Amino acid sequence: MRRFRHFMAIDWSGAVGPRQKGIAVACCGLSGAPELLRPPEHRYWSRADVLDLLLHRLPQDTLIGLDLGISLPFADAGAFFPGWADSPADAHALWAMVDTMSAKDDHLAASAFVDHPDLSPYFRRHGGREGASFHLPGIPHRRGRMRVTEQAQARAGCQPYSNFNLVGAAQVGKSSLTGMRMLHRLDQRVPVWPVDPLPPQGSVVVEIYTTLAAIAAGRRPGRSKMTDYDALNTALERLGSPPVAGQAAIDDHSADALLTAAWLRVAAPRPELWDPAELTPDLARTEGWTFGAA
Repeated sequence: MRRFRHFMAIDWSGAVGPRQKGIAVACCGLSGAPELLRPPEHRYWSRADVLDLLLHRLPQDTLIGLDLGISLPFADAGAFFPGWADSPADAHALWAMVDTMSAKDDHLAASAFVDHPDLSPYFRRHGGREGASFHLPGIPHRRGRMRVTEQAQARAGCQPYSNFNLVGAAQVGKSSLTGMRMLHRLDQRVPVWPVDPLPPQGSVVVEIYTTLAAIAAGRRPGRSKMTDYDALNTALERLGSPPVAGQAAIDDHSADALLTAAWLRVAAPRPELWDPAELTPDLARTEGWTFGAA
């Protein structure tokens, strides 16, 4: 998989508001240090800015890693929303549903989706509102329902939480749902592996988990976050990357994006990462997969 010429990592955010301090975008080529990209005319990225970047301003043949869950658990119950007659059949239908139901939410938010009376029982929301279907009978897990790829993440030493969880600092549910709105609007103009087949050329989006990149760079799972340039450049060196310029402090979102862009560059040529043993065609079209999870 040496056909990619650029490697981009996007630390995403599901927070409320037009622009997000938590969104960071970094990119590197086949050599050289990764660099942070800035949005046009603003200090902080909006989710719409990122969508525009992916649709109109990508470097040629870019592997794009999005730090969010591209789907919801399906394999454990044979449905995203077991017991609901309108549960979508695959990830593309799920993305369309999230976007349609949240059409009145500004800035690609997804509040209307999780507040829908038929869907809210499946989520853990703020205010102690844990829906009756957040856990499946006979499949207890304190972090909620897990995708198969999230179980693989856990075996690597990560601590994933269910994408149905919308509460707490470790939650990724809001990021994932807002990200699904963006993925739907890509309209397959940029394929999303493995939901979409991997094309022989062009740019491709994959799901990433920045902790996997940090582990590959020698960081411990519980201390994957970096907030100073010395720590970041030490990790980059472990990946064979030149250092980035800077002194003292750096925010962890920027550090995650920079390190993961460099990791994508060394991970992309590994054929086994594109063919995980547990990834079946049915799992690919429903739950998807996290690139780098074994």
